[in-house]
Amino acid sequence: MARVCQITGKKRMIGNNVSHSKRRTKREFAPNLKTKRFWSEEEQRFVTLKVSAAGIRTINKNGLAACLKAAQAKGLIDLV
Repeated sequence: MARVCQITGKKRMIGNNVSHSKRRTKREFAPNLKTKRFWSEEEQRFVTLKVSAAGIRTINKNGLAACLKAAQAKGLIDLV
């Protein structure tokens, strides 16, 4: 699953470039994804996730364990 946030599920969207003459051509709106390591206190190891900026804020707010559990329930990640 490339270009998908593993926490929020955000993925690319398709839209239009609109020129001054109102001519429309297709374009892609990509999420702001970063590959980031998070320290898991429960497992005493780093967990590497591909997350959006909003996903990083969600992890900071709710905690890593809660976000991983919610993402697994949504089917965005599978924990091994």
